[in-house]
Amino acid sequence: MTSTTLAEQFSAFSDWRANLGSQLRLLRQWLEHNDLVDPALLTRLGTLQDRLRQERLSVAFVAEFSRGKSELINAMFFADYGQRILPSSAGRTTMCPTELLYDEARPPCLDLLPIETRMDHPSVGDIPRGGAPWIHIDLDVSQPARLHEALARLGECRHVPREQAAGLGFVVDEEGEHGLRPDADGTVEIPCWRHAVVNIPHPLLRQGLTVIDTPGLNAIGAEPELTLSLLPSAHAVLFVLAADTGVTQSDLTVWRDHVVASAGGGARARLVVLNKIDGLWDGLRSEAEIDGEIARQARNCAVTLGVDAARVFPVSAQKALYAKVTEDPLMLSRSRLARLEEALSAQIIPARREIIAEGVQADALGVVAATRDLLRSRHAGLREQVAELSELRGRNQNVVQHMLHRVKMEKAEFDAGLQQYQAVRRVLGQLSTNLFAALGIDGVREQTRRTRQTMLASNFSSGLLVGMDEFFTDVRQRLDGASAHAEEIHRMLGGAYARFADSGLSADAVKPFDMQPFQTRVQRLLERSDSHFRALVTLMTTEKRALTQRFFETIAVQVRRTFELANRELDNWLRNVMTPLEAHIREQQKRLKHRMENMKHIHQAIDGLEERLALSRESEQTTEAQLGELEEIGRLFRTALQGEKPDELMAIAA
Repeated sequence: MTSTTLAEQFSAFSDWRANLGSQLRLLRQWLEHNDLVDPALLTRLGTLQDRLRQERLSVAFVAEFSRGKSELINAMFFADYGQRILPSSAGRTTMCPTELLYDEARPPCLDLLPIETRMDHPSVGDIPRGGAPWIHIDLDVSQPARLHEALARLGECRHVPREQAAGLGFVVDEEGEHGLRPDADGTVEIPCWRHAVVNIPHPLLRQGLTVIDTPGLNAIGAEPELTLSLLPSAHAVLFVLAADTGVTQSDLTVWRDHVVASAGGGARARLVVLNKIDGLWDGLRSEAEIDGEIARQARNCAVTLGVDAARVFPVSAQKALYAKVTEDPLMLSRSRLARLEEALSAQIIPARREIIAEGVQADALGVVAATRDLLRSRHAGLREQVAELSELRGRNQNVVQHMLHRVKMEKAEFDAGLQQYQAVRRVLGQLSTNLFAALGIDGVREQTRRTRQTMLASNFSSGLLVGMDEFFTDVRQRLDGASAHAEEIHRMLGGAYARFADSGLSADAVKPFDMQPFQTRVQRLLERSDSHFRALVTLMTTEKRALTQRFFETIAVQVRRTFELANRELDNWLRNVMTPLEAHIREQQKRLKHRMENMKHIHQAIDGLEERLALSRESEQTTEAQLGELEEIGRLFRTALQGEKPDELMAIAA
């Protein structure tokens, strides 16, 4: 029995997303049926369909050890198994970053990545999932007890010499204040696993939810990719505290260094959960006194963390899980979990839906607009053709000759414009080459290599910091250069569109490319690397070569992915802005050629005039009908974006 609020909200979001996918299939089928297929437009639709299918909502849970984080995940998402699924007991349970999701292409399983892979594979994302060195364990989801037993492996640890722990990226500190504290025999306890992925067909996971369970402070700090990739990409971060401890110094460090920083200045939902409020249910105080104490603790936590008190949610995860399993509504109400679930769904789902809607409006409705412009141009040409043929009725050969000459003049004018466009097209080709050169992956790799050499050759910590700054300066300059090239391409395309605007081409199809998201992403990487690595450079607790390699291998992966994404988005943008223009030019060429053929045939034989007039009128009517159908498809998209019920929409489409 999952929370009705969270489950229903997420289910409605999934239905909305699926309905948009249905409308995309309807548009594609209509284009194919009406022989209006353009490869670039189909690619645009296909890319959007893939994005909708792969769309996931991720929620990350962050806390120090023993705050009840895993129990909270059990209560919110997995109570319908009738028992705990994630290990949840006193002390440390989840020892490595864990993703809970469902990929229907794979059987239910647990994939574990050994901690030793840090030596050869700096980035988890670069290790293909499913094969070596991942450890694969099949899961029996029909047996909750066996599932719980299998997932207990998430907490496996072992003791290693402190040198080995440091070599694997863990900070070792004799006092245990800034890292892992050695045992009496000098060994250090480290997790066995670096990363874990749990693939189970839970209803919410089936619908695209991903839950990210993170370990405590020392383990988070040892895996930079967690703070550079997983947490920043999460759509919501739940920071879990314990009511019996309040905000400790280590809690504050996790909040400041890994929650606030990863959220990019508040761009994503951040909720604070004050767990274990059942510890205040001592039976000696009244409910009013208990409520007052909980409210006071929540206010204190809000002040310490610098957030609005309304963003702090007192709960009892343990009592909530028990209440759901035993179907005790009074206990569930007292656990206060429903308010947290309601706030979570209210914050992440509308925001994500708005982003998806913007993408559909830009791409799907962009395809509709491009097709509409093409049909309007075709319709205008057919209407002109019908007028010309009607005017020829009863006229002699001299009149036909005059009109043929007029069409030839129009074609000559069009050909002159086409030659100008071809010249512009060659310049655009060079600008596009410059654009992709600025975003070249090889250039980023070469800069990474040079900067790494500089840092390794440095004898002082200041040299390491200078090297880091130089790396990001180069990366930002590349993005700035690409942005300038994209702006120049946009200006030239605007002129090309204006050249053909008189014949029905809409200049609205030329949208500028926004480089800002990629520049912002790199800036956040800079801020995250500063907060994570500058402290290590200052402390110099990590050997210089290991720190340099760890910094660049980790950061370079994220920068490279940013550039790869920018390359894909730019490629899509160029296709999207070029396709309507080139389709329009082809349509103009086809229309002028058809008009000239008509005139030539009529010039040779006036008797064929009525037949050609009838064919032109029939084509005109067909195009009018296609425009009407296309307007209906556009209306269906706009209705779907507003959240119309799927069955109502399909009835309209039928």
